[in-house]
Amino acid sequence: MKISDEKVVSLIYDLTVDEGDNAELMERATKEHPLTFMFGMGMMLEAFEKNIEGLQTGDTFSFQLTPAEAYGEYNEYHVVDLSKKVFEVDGKFDEERIAEGQTLPMMDSQGNRLMGSVLEVGEDVVVMDFNHPLAGETLHFKGEVIDVHEPTPEEIAALTREEQCDCDNCNSSDDENCHCDCGCN
Repeated sequence: MKISDEKVVSLIYDLTVDEGDNAELMERATKEHPLTFMFGMGMMLEAFEKNIEGLQTGDTFSFQLTPAEAYGEYNEYHVVDLSKKVFEVDGKFDEERIAEGQTLPMMDSQGNRLMGSVLEVGEDVVVMDFNHPLAGETLHFKGEVIDVHEPTPEEIAALTREEQCDCDNCNSSDDENCHCDCGCN
């Protein structure tokens, strides 16, 4: 069976940035923990899917995605200084959670969810980077297709459940309201 819309695909691969001796491994999907997704549902980068479309179990692949095809160029305007008051809860700043190197879920003024990395914690401000961690990088994928199949009813139900996930209902004190695999509980 070939990779096409609405097929479940499992891949093993190495994702590196840079090339040759400077190649840095960013992500690895193994036979024990493959990347499994429903093709053509917008779960993966469009250019990624174009490069594997039509492949079948046992086929290997090796391709690269430019920043424009992947996560865009690094944008200095996505690095912002936010008042430490933004991060206060009950008038207290959480120094353990809001620390250099941490990645935090945030929300913009329009209610859009985004992830930000703490670059620096100053006396009055927290410097946050809202670029994707792989922004500006050329991504190199090398791997193999290990499975392609029609989705089972259970896989369709899991996909539907994940799409309907409302992580606002997921919290450590009331996990019974969270019926998703979003990792927020």
